[in-house]
Amino acid sequence: MSEQILIIDFGSQYTQLIARRVRELNVYCEIHPFNHIPDNIPNLKGVILSGGPCSVRDAEAPAIDLSQFRGKVPVLGICYGAQLMVHQNKGNVMPSEIREYGRARLHKIDQHPELLKEMTIDTQVWMSHGDTILELPANFKNIASTEDVEHAAFKIEGEETYGIQFHPEVTHTEEGKTLLRNFVVHICGCSQDWTPDIFVESTVAWLKEKLGNDKVVLGLSGGVDSSVAAMLIHRAIGKNLHCIFVDNGLLRKNEFEEVLHSYRHMGLNVKGVDAKDAFYAALKGKIDPEDKRKAIGKTFIEIFDQEAHKIKDVKWLAQGTIYPDVIESVSVNGPSATIKSHHNVGGLPEKMHLKVVEPLNTLFKDEVRRVGKTLEIPDEILGRHPFPGPGLGIRIIGEVTPEKIRVLQEVDHYFISGLKERGLYDKVWQALAVLLPIQSVGVMGDERTYENVVALRAVGSVDGMTADWSQLPYDFLADISNKIINNVKEVNRIVYDISSKPPATIEWE
Repeated sequence: MSEQILIIDFGSQYTQLIARRVRELNVYCEIHPFNHIPDNIPNLKGVILSGGPCSVRDAEAPAIDLSQFRGKVPVLGICYGAQLMVHQNKGNVMPSEIREYGRARLHKIDQHPELLKEMTIDTQVWMSHGDTILELPANFKNIASTEDVEHAAFKIEGEETYGIQFHPEVTHTEEGKTLLRNFVVHICGCSQDWTPDIFVESTVAWLKEKLGNDKVVLGLSGGVDSSVAAMLIHRAIGKNLHCIFVDNGLLRKNEFEEVLHSYRHMGLNVKGVDAKDAFYAALKGKIDPEDKRKAIGKTFIEIFDQEAHKIKDVKWLAQGTIYPDVIESVSVNGPSATIKSHHNVGGLPEKMHLKVVEPLNTLFKDEVRRVGKTLEIPDEILGRHPFPGPGLGIRIIGEVTPEKIRVLQEVDHYFISGLKERGLYDKVWQALAVLLPIQSVGVMGDERTYENVVALRAVGSVDGMTADWSQLPYDFLADISNKIINNVKEVNRIVYDISSKPPATIEWE
């Protein structure tokens, strides 16, 4: 088992970011809510306490007994985590007289502690708290200050326990990676052996032991997660993995044939299922986005279940669940964990009475892609933009019909192909076209037209939680608009979506 860092979550919006920064150091870590900490954590090398939205002075403030860790492994408290240690040891934490949010600079750094080695005076840090530490307990030593925050960092004497009131995990803290490396590598002594190659080797060995000679069924979507999960399991059990790729009629133009060919070229045992008519029938007359999603999900489950039952003696259902799915399914404030359903296989485990195997449930999306490269999965699959489970069904506003899908597939094809031709595809996190329930007047030659309006959308993002609209070159947008209108006769007007998330979402439905 790899060495690991435990991250205790007190509800901070940045907790996942802490984990990603630790993983970037090739060190394995796990996030657990403060009220769901495992009893035995193998090979534990250190603990990081996250920030959180509460005040440590609140009656219902989250708290844990840190004696189980302090003095046994190094501990780093960030923001709320630092204030909690001060508060529990009879220091003084009070509301800030001025709002301590945003950029600040460390004008005093004691470089004797390992935590602050190689950090420079006046380095920028990011503050985000309503309370501040006014007085440290007797055995706590101040090791850094900003102009407004005297106790920006501290060390508990006689043990490797530290607290900081700023956030090293965000990019606004210029030397945050240095601080986290100091803690994880130098103080905790982690050997930085968490690499894609090691993950593949250990996961394939684990899958061989877990699955033995059992048969496994997996629903492929054409996306990154299911593809990487399939290749890992294929390496472990070969032809005992049965993949099903369902054409719901809501994929991009030629996508079903192209992706199916790629999967077979990768050596996967995959069956393609043309189920377009079943999905179109389920969507007939439905306008509400949630009704459409439910109809698509229900139909997928029925088709997948039907096809899976044609395979004899299947024992396992494989899913491409990734770590953010697992984290987000556990409530920091709730009494129990609630696992959310997934867009492509939601409800299947209950319906099929199969055991579930999820080989990617410890990885973030960027890590999944790195593992995919190690597995030599083609770039056209690994580099694909995110694509929603309901596909074009939620990019057609209003009722979905085969004719509308054909029109949108053509529009989408010109847009995505154009991005690739101009070298813009990999610079955009996600690009899409939306068919609007609007007709507009146009003129083509000497004829008056009354055709459809299409919205194009492209955004930049890291993880989809927030997104900015992409400022694509005007000449590119002009060229694509001309191509679409000249080649897709049902469309006579193109608009470009310049809203960001929040307040908008990436998809329109």
